[in-house]
Amino acid sequence: MTAIQDTAFARLDAEGRLLNSVLKAPTKKAGRFGFRGDIALKFQAKLADEARPPEISSDQVIAVAEAGSPHISFLTGFLLSFEYVKLLAEVLGDALSPSGVYILFCDNIDISKKYTMDYAGTTFVILPIDEATVYNELLELLYLEKGDLKKLDTAGKTDAIADKAASFKASFPKISYEEGLALMGPVRNLYENRPV
Repeated sequence: MTAIQDTAFARLDAEGRLLNSVLKAPTKKAGRFGFRGDIALKFQAKLADEARPPEISSDQVIAVAEAGSPHISFLTGFLLSFEYVKLLAEVLGDALSPSGVYILFCDNIDISKKYTMDYAGTTFVILPIDEATVYNELLELLYLEKGDLKKLDTAGKTDAIADKAASFKASFPKISYEEGLALMGPVRNLYENRPV
């Protein structure tokens, strides 16, 4: 059984950053640990003992790491703003690998555009997202059939996605972080137009 302490998730877990998990356990593949949930990128100031939601997080994260490796080999997630890629890279730090696959769906990137970006010694694939979930967008990107995954549990689905992502090669235009900041649109308020 792979323990979280033996993987690149150990520090994030110790820092209390792995939230709302639907999976935080060994997967079906020997030596692999999977995480599905949210990663806190910036905490709110704490008052007394109250647990407040993070000020900024990457949501709908699907990620895997192998026991004994200092790196997260695959990670995808939702970011409300492209600007938060820098924060994500800082939080993950040395858990990022030059050979890892990191696919980020940013809410304020033009829906018709797709990019790659070298940052913090690794390459990020930067994609738009429009009202869909990271899971659904990812299946489409990796040409995985939803029907084929239906019979698998969460850990099995995570393995199937990570295995397919390992051979994913993006051929999108390359931008710098600064260019991305100039290209990104306004940050949407997720809570407007919602009944209270």
